[in-house]
Amino acid sequence: MAEPLDPLATTYLESLAGKTPATLEAYRRSLRHFLAWLQAKPGCESAFDPTTFTRTAAQVYFAELEEQGLSVSDRARRKAVLTGFARWLIEEQGLLQRNPMRAVALPAQPLLAPRELSSDQRYILRSLVERDGAPRSAALFALGYWAGCRVSDVAWLEHQHTHLTPKAGWLHVGYKGGKARDIDLHREARQPLAEHLALRPTDDTGQYVFRSQRGERLSEAGIHHWFRTLKARASHAEWALIADISFHDLRHDFAHRARAAGWSLEAVAYYLGHVTKKGTPAIQTTVRYTQVSREHLKHQLGRISG
Repeated sequence: MAEPLDPLATTYLESLAGKTPATLEAYRRSLRHFLAWLQAKPGCESAFDPTTFTRTAAQVYFAELEEQGLSVSDRARRKAVLTGFARWLIEEQGLLQRNPMRAVALPAQPLLAPRELSSDQRYILRSLVERDGAPRSAALFALGYWAGCRVSDVAWLEHQHTHLTPKAGWLHVGYKGGKARDIDLHREARQPLAEHLALRPTDDTGQYVFRSQRGERLSEAGIHHWFRTLKARASHAEWALIADISFHDLRHDFAHRARAAGWSLEAVAYYLGHVTKKGTPAIQTTVRYTQVSREHLKHQLGRISG
């Protein structure tokens, strides 16, 4: 059982009533980790004393996180939590004079190339979906992993834009940025989606394929929460390999697997919706290429492996 949180930190979390349970839990973990670290330092008592939350403490804490190999994105999330906590201690409690987090500088996030998952990471993620056993989970995962869909593509997918038969299927997707497109589906995407849709009640007149208990559709944040929950069921050894994988990384990996299956850069761009305002693939090149078509890609989908 986790150690109880300091009363001041607990009160701070209670003031964040508008945030989701998942966000509050992430805040709780970050605060608990920092306060436990702080209270183990010389001169600190067992109970949290705001006067020990100094610039030196903040700088040393984040320096140690960097030495431990914590990613820039993880450190940025923790910095955001502690910055808000310090601001609350100043503005609402009058227990600090200045925000010690201003002394913490993090490097800019590097612009990374589209991520390619390892065979072990693919195995773990696919195994987690199978162990989950829910048709909804299988369909959500398949649209990212086997169709390269954006989170917004999935969140805004409508029944009227979903066309499936026992042997074929295609979707009209592209809610974000006016990048609407029609894509044919790999069988590994079509089958889970069909099984999810088969469970739809006959009296369901909802507009969207993926519903939420809180609204008519599963939001982008809801999809990210589902993916985090799925990963949380991994064993300790599995977690070490997939902890920092996001739903968007499934789309990146689809692109790599499509390339490995012989797709051209233009074909990948066309399928994933990376197009210019004129409708041509958004890939800079100095050579002419054959115009890619949906019909051309339909016959190449089967070459992609997982």
